[in-house]
Amino acid sequence: MSSTTNGLRERKKQRTREEIRRAGRRIAAAHGWEAATIERIAAEAEVSPSTVVRYFPVREDIVLTDEDDERLEARLRARPAGEEPLESLRAVVVEAIRAALEADPEEIRLRARLMAGAPAVRARLSETTAETGRRLARALADRTGRAPDDLEVRVFAAAVLGALREATLYWAERGLEEDLPALLDRTLDTLRAGPALPARP
Repeated sequence: MSSTTNGLRERKKQRTREEIRRAGRRIAAAHGWEAATIERIAAEAEVSPSTVVRYFPVREDIVLTDEDDERLEARLRARPAGEEPLESLRAVVVEAIRAALEADPEEIRLRARLMAGAPAVRARLSETTAETGRRLARALADRTGRAPDDLEVRVFAAAVLGALREATLYWAERGLEEDLPALLDRTLDTLRAGPALPARP
């Protein structure tokens, strides 16, 4: 099989995947997550239910997953070698969110609303965040000379991603009115300050 044929096939798969994602998000935005059944998504995307399941064995991934993890890992690896890990993650993650908000703010807002309001989506988010954490832990380990499964590397990556997830939920629970990148910066400042929680002056 020629590389041209392979390339066409992959582009067709990517188009199908994106159309399923768009269909799922349109239904969820208009009618809520419970209305976004496999059958309804398939009809909206003009594919069979089995095609939806083949591309997305876990329904919640239709609104949660994209190809950002690979790009985040690459960008993290490209940061200056001597940069502090927390600042590297700040630069990579906050910039990615800022760019996503500029490109498609409604998608980011929908994800946040579903994270806050749909228990199944929030539960699946914990699983997908763990995979993101493993990717970033590998990059952080390479940058610091540690092993990816070192406790400190795993705790650091999990703490940062968990904190950013809480900031996003905080944003959603308060009506999506605040500036999300600013909230993420504030979150990372809290991590930098350590676990102490002084009383508000």
